[in-house]
Amino acid sequence: MRHEECQITVVDYSETHINIHELDNASLIKFLEKPQEDWVKCRWINVNGISWDVVQALAQNKHLHTLAVEDVITANNRTKADWYSEHTYIIMTLQKLVHREMFDLEIKESDSEDATIRPGSSGGFLKSLWGWGNDTTEETEDDFIKRHTELVPPKSAHKLRTIQSYVGGHNHERAAYLEKHSALTKKNLAVSAEQVSMFLTNDNTVIAFFEHSADDLETPILKRLNSPDTILRESCDASMLLQALIDGIIDLALPIATSYQEIIGELELNVLTEPSITHTTNLYILTSEMTKIRNFVSPALNLISALREHKEPAIRSVHGDMRKGSGVTISPLAQTYFGDVEDHIVLITDSLDSMRHACDNMIDLIFNTIAAFQNESMKQLTVVTIIFLPLSFMTGYFGMNIVDFPSIHHNESYFWIVAAPVGIAVALFLMKDILKWYFTRIIQRRLISKNRKGRLLKEKNT
Repeated sequence: MRHEECQITVVDYSETHINIHELDNASLIKFLEKPQEDWVKCRWINVNGISWDVVQALAQNKHLHTLAVEDVITANNRTKADWYSEHTYIIMTLQKLVHREMFDLEIKESDSEDATIRPGSSGGFLKSLWGWGNDTTEETEDDFIKRHTELVPPKSAHKLRTIQSYVGGHNHERAAYLEKHSALTKKNLAVSAEQVSMFLTNDNTVIAFFEHSADDLETPILKRLNSPDTILRESCDASMLLQALIDGIIDLALPIATSYQEIIGELELNVLTEPSITHTTNLYILTSEMTKIRNFVSPALNLISALREHKEPAIRSVHGDMRKGSGVTISPLAQTYFGDVEDHIVLITDSLDSMRHACDNMIDLIFNTIAAFQNESMKQLTVVTIIFLPLSFMTGYFGMNIVDFPSIHHNESYFWIVAAPVGIAVALFLMKDILKWYFTRIIQRRLISKNRKGRLLKEKNT
């Protein structure tokens, strides 16, 4: 079973009082055995880390459905909302922009003779110079990055999975390559991803499970709860607390879109001033990353719609019988504020879509520019060939070894008297389509200009 030491925060509050309990795995089990105090109107249990003993204790205490508990333990689930008899289960993917530490690189010495550099050995020198042969560089932390945010103290820093390793599965080589050549890596940044599971129970309690990033949401929400004048505190509504958590998860993705906008702006300037085929690799990796990010953000629209339009239908209980409604309601106030979350999701998805289209347009521009340059080069070579083709023919003609050839006894001017008309005739014949198009365009422009002047004079006279 999965086990780790979790950081657990339990917040009990009402309009006038608030208590915050910092617990660990063992103390949480003892805490749940105590009855909830009468003054508590809303409870928030925030768990940083996934451990089976903690999940099992909360599942037994709050009668969580076994399917939901299974999804909490299993990673990489899709964004969704499941409605059960006594609670609602919500699952999302949290994405955030983090600072990336330089990976420690280990250089291993190869025992083979090909990798050994010997004096006078040109093969070993070339391999050491150009990096030929086996790659002896290995990333020791290719699947993880270390989090460093202003909200989280250094002692709470954890290893996080990047977006590539989160989606890539067992293909570690592909994830490591994409991370190494990512435009964010050059800025010492990366995008981390993790699963977040949340429960909204019918006794006005919210339970949230984070893999590592609970502090990023806990700190600002606790600041709001500690102030008695905030709507979140005055309402004592668990659905409003759920809205604050979902809103925080979505807002963490906003800096990601901003960073990609800056990167694409710089890359666009390079493509416009000096287009190169190497830019297409960076653009492809950018498109791949933004597609993955959008695939995690866009399903949240359906989630928000499900929460705003929930009508408490009949739901199958744990024992299989049909019960009327789940007992879990989304307050009208929370439904209103969920509209703001929906706006943020649309803003992020539209921004990512526009940037992906910009990347596709830049790739097309690069290939079109390179193709136009090659066409222009071929055009110049064609013109040179047309000019020198008749001259080459005449040179070969007069250079033949023929005994009875009176024309060979003339001076140099005779060659040009014959070659010039032939060259001009051949050039005109080969360039007839170009000349036809050129003179046709001139005639059309003159006709258009003449008709325009006549129309203006006619309008002026009338």
